[in-house]
Amino acid sequence: MQNNKLYWKLSSFFFLFFLSIASIFTFFAIWLGQSLNLSGAQTGIVFSVNAVFTMLFQPLYGYISDKLGLRKNLLYFISILVILSGPFLIFIYQPLLNWNFWIGALTGGSYLAITFLAGISAIESYIEKVGRKYEFEFGRARLWGSIGAAVAAAGGQMLNINPDINFWIASGSGILLLLVIFLTKVEVSTIEEKKAKSLSVQDLGSLFKRKDFWIFMIFMLGTGCIYNVFDQQFPVYYASLFPTEQLGNQIFGYLNAGQVFLESGMLLVAPFIVRKVGPKGGLILAGIIMILRVIGSGLVSDPYSISFIKLLNAPEFAIIIVSVFKYLATHFDTKFSSILYLVGYQFAMQLGAVILSPIVGNLYDSIGFRQTYLIMGIIVTIFTLFGAFLLRNKNQASKDRNDSKLTA
Repeated sequence: MQNNKLYWKLSSFFFLFFLSIASIFTFFAIWLGQSLNLSGAQTGIVFSVNAVFTMLFQPLYGYISDKLGLRKNLLYFISILVILSGPFLIFIYQPLLNWNFWIGALTGGSYLAITFLAGISAIESYIEKVGRKYEFEFGRARLWGSIGAAVAAAGGQMLNINPDINFWIASGSGILLLLVIFLTKVEVSTIEEKKAKSLSVQDLGSLFKRKDFWIFMIFMLGTGCIYNVFDQQFPVYYASLFPTEQLGNQIFGYLNAGQVFLESGMLLVAPFIVRKVGPKGGLILAGIIMILRVIGSGLVSDPYSISFIKLLNAPEFAIIIVSVFKYLATHFDTKFSSILYLVGYQFAMQLGAVILSPIVGNLYDSIGFRQTYLIMGIIVTIFTLFGAFLLRNKNQASKDRNDSKLTA
């Protein structure tokens, strides 16, 4: 009964947090381009700046999260920042971007990173740790995040009415987040507390000396990173395929909501798939789906085909996030689960986004979306082959875990 109550409370936390983050970021590129009149290159710079700050905060969040263990301090902190998101975006971020683009981008990038873009990884890592202790599958809790994102994604019509509505929804969700985490009780044993406190700064440095960890990071750099960069300005391209931008925004909202609902269903199925093919097999399978989605988006040009291809995002995301947690838990010491996840997976993706976002933004302006998608698809293919040859297999887990123990 205790486990069941905890599952539902943390699932509702996922729902509310993703409702808030999707209310802001589902139409973020459209808001920057249509409401603020930023160019594709400027929008790419905004995403790159966001990624830089996210990359800076992720190792810090990873270290603090592992140091805190199962204590809820970070979740309180992030919830308060989410409450402030509406006023910040409306009264600070937008005026700053209009007044001075670079000051606005830097100010907004730091806030959005610490609240949402790095905060999401800290939340996922925390709930995954709680799930391991209380024996519920991470994917079963995370699917409620997808449902929350789907509810927010249906707000394409509200974007046409007034983008500020979505930002106020994000703030309102933050108030409920604070209430949920206050009512959530997670027991922390003396052994767990000592284990968390034993973590030292040197452990982070030791992690970067490991060859197998670098191989994992490089794989994520060329696959998971492309996943994020591809999605950044896809709403802009999608809306351009319709007679009016307003209609495109509305249809994209419905499509994205459907895709995210499908994603929630796939999160139920993904653990079974990953157990069947192994963590490495799951990562490679997600890479193959990503190749089909990115290259397919460059080969077709009608709204119907591109909408169908967009739905491939659902199995792709569900399989890769479950595979990442399983791969890290299989081959590394789970004492460092937050650092492993935030640095090995999320940090690698943000590093790639810092490099690629402005480049891809310029390519959109110069050669168009379809040609750029084909180039990105080739990059994903190369890195997926890299992972197929060099990522560790499940039958190497026992040896790897013994060899890869990081000493506190």
